[in-house]
Amino acid sequence: MPRNVWVLSGIALAVAVGFGVVSPVLPMYASSFGVNEFAAGAVIAAFALMRFVAAPVVGRLDDKFGHRVVLMSGLLIVAVSSALAGLARNYAELITLRGIGGVGSAMFSVAGMTVLLSSVDAEHRGRASGMWQGGFLVGAVAGPALGGVFAAISIRAPFFFYAGTLLVAALITLGLTPVNVAGPSQQTTAARPFGEVLRDVRFQAACLAHLAGGWNNNGTRSTLVPLFVAAFIGASTTESALLTGIAMAVAAGVQIVLVMPSGYVVDKVGRRIPMIAGAAIAGASLLLMPFANEIWILTAALCVYAAGSALMGTAPAATVGDTAGGDRAVAAYSMAGDLGSIAGPLVAGALAAAIGYAPAFAVGAAIWLVSALASARMPRSDFVRDPGTSPG
Repeated sequence: MPRNVWVLSGIALAVAVGFGVVSPVLPMYASSFGVNEFAAGAVIAAFALMRFVAAPVVGRLDDKFGHRVVLMSGLLIVAVSSALAGLARNYAELITLRGIGGVGSAMFSVAGMTVLLSSVDAEHRGRASGMWQGGFLVGAVAGPALGGVFAAISIRAPFFFYAGTLLVAALITLGLTPVNVAGPSQQTTAARPFGEVLRDVRFQAACLAHLAGGWNNNGTRSTLVPLFVAAFIGASTTESALLTGIAMAVAAGVQIVLVMPSGYVVDKVGRRIPMIAGAAIAGASLLLMPFANEIWILTAALCVYAAGSALMGTAPAATVGDTAGGDRAVAAYSMAGDLGSIAGPLVAGALAAAIGYAPAFAVGAAIWLVSALASARMPRSDFVRDPGTSPG
């Protein structure tokens, strides 16, 4: 892998460790200002909402100032806003600072992914995406474990630790080398017009896959599974939290193990088959979850979901690189995932409360099915086709 892939994977690891430390205590920290559950959840949603709003602007900033400047600036914005959030005096300050952090997050994620996809050729984009995702996954597993230690010191302490890991990530950014946005295999090829990229069935399938991932990873899985365990499996709140944590940690471990082999498969057989298979596997596992009456059955279903997620964490991102769409395409792809992350938790929770868990899980599975159908429209030779053409 090129140097930039290793650097970006290190950035992903540093960011994810810090975010993993903050995420478990954030709702409790918001509640400490005397607000209800909805307002506490709004602090989380504000971050994703501002990522969504800021993403279209990030592409223009990338064009004007360059990837490394935008990536580092985004990391510093999140670092400063996180440190200030740890000093927040009231709820209004906290939610405002989290929203500002979302803007910085959009900057470093869009710029970082653009650099990643531009640093490798088509035959290595799956594995490069796997390394990038692997950094986030390892950090996401390690972060919550450290979070308990810092929360024991002070509920504000995790925010300062997060700021520190972001500063480390900003320093790692200095190791990035300049890249041509068209990629090393097309050094003389400019990015395609954005309107042409939007009409490309490969790009459409990638965006739908990212939306489905955001919806189900943050909504159906992360929102419904803890509530389902508390309602039907756990004997107490403490036991439910423990069982949920163990089940999700095991599934995360499975995904970490599979993400790099998934990237290899994506590079060898193309993007279309892994995207169809990944969506089908993830969707089928969601249909099984509401019928799990013991934690080991639910854990097994989550592990199956992790296998599908490993494919869907690499193939769609590699597909975006194949379309040679540049910064604006990466921003649109990011927005699709953020839209799913905003709507998924709200809709999944509302459905579970109104009509039950099985229909809520089924809706998540249906969204994965739509993603699989969109991927089936991709050309069979999807990642070797000339990026200057518009298949389909």
